[in-house]
Amino acid sequence: MKPIIEVNHLTKEYQLGHITSLRDNLLNTFKRLGRKPVQQRESFKALDDVDFKIEQGEVVGIIGHSGAGKSTLLKHLAHISNPTKGKVIVRGSIAPLIEVGAGVNPEMTGRENIFLNGAILGIPKKIIQQKLDEIIEFSELEQFIDTPVKRYSSGMTVKLGFSIATSLDADILIIDEVLAVGDMAFQRKCFDKMEDMINRQGKTVLLVSHNIRQVERLCNRVILMDHGKIFAEGDPTEVCNLFFNQSNEKIKANVSTSTHKNVTQTDDMLYKKTIIYNNDNNDVDSVECLSPMRVIVHFDVLKPLKNICFLIGVHTPDFLYLTATNSIDEVKDYLPGEHQVEMAISSMTLLPGVYSIRVWIGTPEGKVSFYAENLKNFTVVSEDHLLTRQQEMGLFYLDAKWRFDAIDNAIALESA
Repeated sequence: MKPIIEVNHLTKEYQLGHITSLRDNLLNTFKRLGRKPVQQRESFKALDDVDFKIEQGEVVGIIGHSGAGKSTLLKHLAHISNPTKGKVIVRGSIAPLIEVGAGVNPEMTGRENIFLNGAILGIPKKIIQQKLDEIIEFSELEQFIDTPVKRYSSGMTVKLGFSIATSLDADILIIDEVLAVGDMAFQRKCFDKMEDMINRQGKTVLLVSHNIRQVERLCNRVILMDHGKIFAEGDPTEVCNLFFNQSNEKIKANVSTSTHKNVTQTDDMLYKKTIIYNNDNNDVDSVECLSPMRVIVHFDVLKPLKNICFLIGVHTPDFLYLTATNSIDEVKDYLPGEHQVEMAISSMTLLPGVYSIRVWIGTPEGKVSFYAENLKNFTVVSEDHLLTRQQEMGLFYLDAKWRFDAIDNAIALESA
């Protein structure tokens, strides 16, 4: 049996636009008429010699950073865009859900759009009528189904589009990141519906999402794209691991050049630096997960200070506060001069990833002498494969112990 989708050396090239004057436009026109060379605009390859096949019933995830070419690829699979080179062969009908409003006529009502999409897929009107109540119920738009779609919110439009795409009998379902627009409860419904289509109906599904955990869970193959090319392809766990590593390296590159944030600096003291030491007493930028570490903050006191305490915390690169501890039970007085404070952590329970240190210095009553975020960036690493895989499931390692008891057997033995 031939693959349901074949992508053969697909290339999509765009000419980057430049604003030109009327005079330049006229000169270029005369040059073309005179068959003289015209200055060419810079080209950009959104897709660069992409080549793969998808078998019927496969569930394939397409992942990668923004600009990797994921959405451009899906538009070619849905025949929304034409390739510069290469070709795409699709053997079956496609229900695309590529962007908010795609395939939906805003001037028509929700009900009319259901019939329109069914007709585009070649489904008889009688069959659409039989499925109509099911589609409307799933979309949760009963009250608005006879309202023109142009009056819908983006979330309502996604609900309608997804309900149509998954309820009408297309051979291939193509879903881009649009599910992120809907509310959390509807997203849950969508993923349950997709799992039903995959496990019970055997549909061919192509899924683009930044929710890597969902991609790994739903797909039996994952394609990682980078700068318009296929960077890796194969087992979902292996390819998703590779993407996590890429992401961490990118985050480290970005935060290494970033500056302190939300800084409060008084004339009481001068912050100097923050150093992290590992279990071997080395000044490091990365620590092993579950190993000890020490954070030392250096500062100069410029005026005599009384009742000073410290707070040292950790946040993600996008400033989600994760944890913090303070020394409020051990307030200190300080004379002018150089000082340091140390916080020792017996076990770094943050899962592998990139994090930053924030520091607060002041009195228990709340008078601030210094505060800043993003003072020191560090990476938690681990060679333990299972620990590394948990980074998409949470932020902290849960130190738990398991116990397994065969209750039925125990009851059977007692009765015997």
